[in-house]
Amino acid sequence: MYTVLVCDDEKDIVSALKIYLTSDGYNVLCAYNGDQALELLEHNTVHLILMDIMMPETDGLTALSLLRQKYNTPVIFTTAKSEDSDIILGLNLGADDYITKPFNPVELLARVRSQLRRYVTLGAAVKPDENVVTVGGVTVNDNDKSVTVDGETVSLTPKEYEILKLLIRNQGKVFSPTDIYRSVWNDEPFGSDSTVAVHIRHLREKIEINPNEPRYIKVVWGHGYQFALQKGDDRK
Repeated sequence: MYTVLVCDDEKDIVSALKIYLTSDGYNVLCAYNGDQALELLEHNTVHLILMDIMMPETDGLTALSLLRQKYNTPVIFTTAKSEDSDIILGLNLGADDYITKPFNPVELLARVRSQLRRYVTLGAAVKPDENVVTVGGVTVNDNDKSVTVDGETVSLTPKEYEILKLLIRNQGKVFSPTDIYRSVWNDEPFGSDSTVAVHIRHLREKIEINPNEPRYIKVVWGHGYQFALQKGDDRK
């Protein structure tokens, strides 16, 4: 799964782009200014960036000039401005393409696919490792059974790891305690509710900032558990 970083100070636009991109099979990271975008690039593998030009604090042009010092990730500017000077300056700084707002979602997705195809075909991109899953600030690496949260390594027991892997690989899907027990313990689910609940509690204590207000592992009352981010915020 390819990861696209969306950066725009208008949260409605970020939310809309996230919907379009996730429906097309991409993992999406969200930022609302250039500083946040650069921070996410430091801790995540990003395959393409959609970035607005006009933003507070660090604008798109400044962020582009800074990220080009370290990354060759494709950048598509999404801008309300159509003046030639902005477009030319962005391309000279290293942008790969641009699209003006309001944009057509079909056209935008076509441009994203085109840039990713060129990036991968030319060998500049490292193809995503199917054994590594990143959602929000959580990364599960099944190659070495490691887990990081916001860049920090977290030590899990084997059962905690398998529960997290099951949930994060099926982001948004609800699993009952019985489902989780059968999948992780590979056994008949006698007493599964309490056993799974204890492991979920311990897992939350390790990966959540506040286990009582979880960002990631949510309870769907009467049904079970899911790994789900807050709408419009990939870091919650």
